Amino acid sequence: MGQLQGKTAIITGASSGIGLAIAKELAGEGANVVLAARRIERLKDLESEINQSERAKALAIQTDMVKKEDVQQLVEKAIDTFGNVDIFVNNAGQMREATIRSGKVEEWEQMIDVNIKGVLYGINAVLPSMLERESGHIINIASVSGLEVTKMSTVYSATKYAVRAISTGLEKELARTGVRVTNISPGMVDTPLSTGRGSSDRKKLEAADIAKAVVYAVTQPSYVNVNEITVRPV
Repeated sequence: MGQLQGKTAIITGASSGIGLAIAKELAGEGANVVLAARRIERLKDLESEINQSERAKALAIQTDMVKKEDVQQLVEKAIDTFGNVDIFVNNAGQMREATIRSGKVEEWEQMIDVNIKGVLYGINAVLPSMLERESGHIINIASVSGLEVTKMSTVYSATKYAVRAISTGLEKELARTGVRVTNISPGMVDTPLSTGRGSSDRKKLEAADIAKAVVYAVTQPSYVNVNEITVRPV
């Protein structure tokens, strides 16, 4: 029996990359997983794969994280199906043109909408039920770009700094409520999002490495809150 048997987790951005790996890892530990992303075909494939494994149940829900109503319905459907939400993984993200000199305002807006507003919408939707139960865990996937800024990452880094600020403030807001918050900052991970980025002489992390960090955080005793995890390639 897995460490998360009977738990339910929502994973946003679950159709590929880190989100897909997190969903598989949590399901492997016995958690029912609610898969959220815009690409429903990919979600359905993952839903079928997990359900066939018979270790956990999966539910795919097409969700656009920049639409508050979509995110609210995501949480409502998860609760209707599984009874409650124990873990919410804010993973959906955009990495677009991030220099200010580029003047690509629309690409900046996409990052701000998904990376910041989407995170806030997710927290807002799931937090009331967690507070009512005095139990739950919110995982925010940030980035090492939220720790360091390069000349090419200005706007993207700003959004990930914001995720870290949200995580830090929320953890303080929720002290002694029973609801935990963990911020995870990955280095360069080998996913479609990072194609063409990063140094060619340094091995990128695997998405599964980040998924294992999530499992580590959510399987600690209920009185332990792992606030911050940074995962970098050697």
